[in-house]
Amino acid sequence: MTFAEKLKGFGPGILLATAAVGGSHLVAATQAGALFGWQLLWLILVVNLLKYPFFRFGVEYTLRSQQSLVAGYREQGPWIFYSFIALNIVAAIVNTAGVLLLTASLLHYVLPWQIELSQLCVYLLLVCMTILLFGHYKLLDSASKVIMALLTLATLAALAIALANGPANPAPVNPPDPFQLAMLGFLVVLMGWMPAPIEISAINSLWLKAKARTSALSLHQGLLDFNTGYILTAVLAAIFCALGVLIQYGSSAQIELAGAAFSKQLIDMYTQTIGEWSRHLVATIAFLCMFGTTLTVLDGYARTLDESARLLKPSLRPTTLNVFLLIQALLGLAVVLFFKANLKAMLTFAMSLAFVTTPLFAYFNLRLMTAINNAPTGWLKILTRLGLVYLFGFTLLYLYWQFA
Repeated sequence: MTFAEKLKGFGPGILLATAAVGGSHLVAATQAGALFGWQLLWLILVVNLLKYPFFRFGVEYTLRSQQSLVAGYREQGPWIFYSFIALNIVAAIVNTAGVLLLTASLLHYVLPWQIELSQLCVYLLLVCMTILLFGHYKLLDSASKVIMALLTLATLAALAIALANGPANPAPVNPPDPFQLAMLGFLVVLMGWMPAPIEISAINSLWLKAKARTSALSLHQGLLDFNTGYILTAVLAAIFCALGVLIQYGSSAQIELAGAAFSKQLIDMYTQTIGEWSRHLVATIAFLCMFGTTLTVLDGYARTLDESARLLKPSLRPTTLNVFLLIQALLGLAVVLFFKANLKAMLTFAMSLAFVTTPLFAYFNLRLMTAINNAPTGWLKILTRLGLVYLFGFTLLYLYWQFA
């Protein structure tokens, strides 16, 4: 297979990376490094590793069975299918609101004039809806590759310069301990969207089906695309954490996680290393990254909701995808207005919810692989068991800590 043929097969995995590099990377990973230094880098890498099998199962199941994960959930029985629908509806609304607010806060920083975040959210939604209603997968597929390439290059350049310069601030004499029980909430927020909400595996499954309509995809090509995108998200998460350590850790300035203040601190992190000349370029790239995330979240969740509805009622018209897009966008905007542009509260809620629902989605995906006689073996089997123990164990601990 030539390089050009391999490149043509790329798409859903890169879309997965575009959806992932949002709140978990720009916010949570950076904040982990800024607050706790290198102490949480291993946790970020381990979380990516332990969630890997359950994202991979979505790709394998789709390419082996030639049907989506959503259809597979339907075959597993009503309680799994309706549980997925219920969790997916909540995730669609909350995650749309979360990424929309984060994107609007970055655009707020880029624009030369002042405008309220809630208004920016409305304008962004209008632009996103226009793109998706007229372009759908083909345009999304092309745009994601450009956005990820730009962000990766800018981030690698910032890391190289930061490493050459060394830490910007002296390490604190008494570094904070992230592993005390009081910090469990922060750890859950960090892990919730790392590398992405796990229901994205169902979305990735539908992107695979959309890709297969334009080009033939083998299991090898599909896994190569997925592994490339997944590894890229893990590497970028580690890099964002490292940038937080090298530039912000030990600083007397408060680590921000709200609106324009957060956006300024994020862009400053790049410009302090690359140079002031890059401020507007980096701000634009960061905005494009989150804009790409917003597009993929809107498109992806609408596809899963549409697929679920079609499985319940096959006679639905083809235009129902657009209807679900509109409903999801409006409900996401309603949540934004409810939180009154409080980015910190919105993201904390969205990431915590994602973590709590992760064990169920992981279990659903494992059941599907077993159903088609392709249960994991060897190292993947060991990793799957470790992942389930980690996900269920940590979730139960968090729920006990939260409500006991």
